[in-house]
Amino acid sequence: MSQTDITLRKIFQAQKRIAGMVRHTPLVESPSMSDRLGKSILLKLECLQKTGSFKLRGAANALLSLSDAQKEKGVLAFSTGNHGRAVAYVAGRFGIKCVVCLSERVPQYRVAAMEKFGAIVVQKGKSQDDAYEVALKLEKDENLTMIKPFDDPLVIAGQGTIGLEILNRAPHVDTLVVPVSGGGLAAGVAKVLKTADPSIKIIGVSMECAPAMYHSIKAGKPVEVEEKDSLADALLGGIGLDNQFTFSMVEKYVDTIELVSEKEIEKGILFAYEHHGILIEGAAAVTLAWLLKPEIEVPGNHIAGILSGGNVDKNLAFDILSRYLSPKEKSIT
Repeated sequence: MSQTDITLRKIFQAQKRIAGMVRHTPLVESPSMSDRLGKSILLKLECLQKTGSFKLRGAANALLSLSDAQKEKGVLAFSTGNHGRAVAYVAGRFGIKCVVCLSERVPQYRVAAMEKFGAIVVQKGKSQDDAYEVALKLEKDENLTMIKPFDDPLVIAGQGTIGLEILNRAPHVDTLVVPVSGGGLAAGVAKVLKTADPSIKIIGVSMECAPAMYHSIKAGKPVEVEEKDSLADALLGGIGLDNQFTFSMVEKYVDTIELVSEKEIEKGILFAYEHHGILIEGAAAVTLAWLLKPEIEVPGNHIAGILSGGNVDKNLAFDILSRYLSPKEKSIT
């Protein structure tokens, strides 16, 4: 199968398949961001999705496509957090055995969330690539079905349903700003929007710290990138040297990938809280972080930005907010 087989028809099929499992999340105006940029800014609040992130869409589409024999044997995932939580949630709903492999870098609050849904968590290694190697061995030894976090047609199609919702609510959108990690979200949504109108601009955003897809696109092939600590921990991890789908789709459909600093990610978290009353994780805040950059030129006049998740460590969020909202530091306006 190639990227050309991930058709609009299959994304519509995914939408129907997962309808009873996922939330149709709000697409809301951001008056303060619109005023800052002099453009219409809409925010797609996947941070309000069940399980707290967009990952539920792809995981649900993949698991609901399994045969009865595969469900009986169980499933396996490797993850930086949100994908594992989504797979665990869906598997738990249907009584399917679920094993999730994580690196030791994954925060414990994310581990606890997966275990709450009944997943067996195996935490080894220093990177998502290490967790993937552990998962491959378990897949073979225990005959489990692997639910990949991004590089899978069913997962990509599931994430693409966000694009259908955006166009249904705001068919005039001419620019999309989307977080980029392994590329499942960006690939799926960009496929929908570019198919609808190739002139729609797709701006991917990642963190300056270890942006694997960014460096891979620059190199013209998937490359390994050393993981480092970041507020956008859900964006950490490689895209896989054997990447089959997302690399080529991001290369084809995403116009540019921009990077933001850790300080700018903090400001994105603060903006969401101050102006929309929501707590978002660092991976989601990269969208706002880029839009808040004073020097950028945002193409188009009708911009949609995806806030991909809200699974933030509450202590970390409190620390960031308390520092910015104290008299010592000026808040974002």
